[in-house]
Amino acid sequence: MCLAIPGKVIQIADGDLRLARVAFGPIEKEVSLVCLPDASVGDYVIVHAGFAIGRLDEDEAVQVFGLLDRLTEPAV
Repeated sequence: MCLAIPGKVIQIADGDLRLARVAFGPIEKEVSLVCLPDASVGDYVIVHAGFAIGRLDEDEAVQVFGLLDRLTEPAV
């Protein structure tokens, strides 16, 4: 089973390999944009294994973040 996580592109470093700094809540990671060459700062992207593989709008991203938060809540 594969899991892709949404994150927000906060910085892009153009070079031989187009890399982005992507925020996953308070955590930031370096991600390859090779599959999404037209991604921009402020875009929400789906990340799997260090690669941005798709784009989603802010409403979809917020909805997914809410679901992920619910998964981490302690059971009552």
